[in-house]
Amino acid sequence: MTRSATRNGAGEPGRNETRKPGVPRRTGRPRARRRPAGPLPLVTALCLAAAAVTAVTAATAPAAQAHRPNGPAGGGRATPAIVDSTRHGGNSVALTFDDGPNPSDTPRLLEVLREQRVKAVFCLWGDHVEAHPELVRKIVAGGHTLCNHSMHHDDMGAWSEEEVRADLLRTSAAIRRAAPGARIPYFRAPYGSWGKSPEVAAGLGMQPLGWRLAVGDWDPPGTGELVSRLEEGITPGAVVLLHDGGGDRGQTVEAVERIIPRLRSEGWRFDRPARRG
Repeated sequence: MTRSATRNGAGEPGRNETRKPGVPRRTGRPRARRRPAGPLPLVTALCLAAAAVTAVTAATAPAAQAHRPNGPAGGGRATPAIVDSTRHGGNSVALTFDDGPNPSDTPRLLEVLREQRVKAVFCLWGDHVEAHPELVRKIVAGGHTLCNHSMHHDDMGAWSEEEVRADLLRTSAAIRRAAPGARIPYFRAPYGSWGKSPEVAAGLGMQPLGWRLAVGDWDPPGTGELVSRLEEGITPGAVVLLHDGGGDRGQTVEAVERIIPRLRSEGWRFDRPARRG
């Protein structure tokens, strides 16, 4: 594995994390925020203050239950354990894409995955979902799996359970407005800063989803370098963290297009992440 590849996302909540250069970390409590009237700008402008939240108490539990996301794909009970491996192990790998949907790169990525007959997990950023709901529908139509990646990509590490729950419910509601009836079996914390979110996500029926390999595509090093990092860093049963949003992800799309046939020729299979811890 190269020096740029990292194995994070499934360790002790709040400690293992991959810092994404160019994506400002939001560490404060959610604050009131007005939705932009036009298309959302690039990632640095999109990490705005989160929406105002209301504490969810026992009195509001029935309403939360009514909005509970579907459980992990294929059934099974979600647990707070952060999974970083594939369902079937062996020479298998799960591709996951964060921070979309992105009109510049998500459609091309979906075309590559369709041509290569690979299903992936898309971890959706709520602001981007609201800006591009048609792309959420395309992801679902392609047979891919959805993952809640928070509403505004804030750092939830120090948030209360009530604050986390409100954000996750709002994000899932935005996804379902874009794609009614969509299953959302996973949750991934922005920056890998988990805090109390694994327990909250599991309580809402979403399995916390980490990763075993991140290749640093948030700071594009060149397509060839990304391919090398993938080839050298992938291990049997790994969940791989990539991005289709948050900036120009053309290099990621090109790297995925190259790496899939190479891995297949070496006997690798493409799988989904594990359903539970």
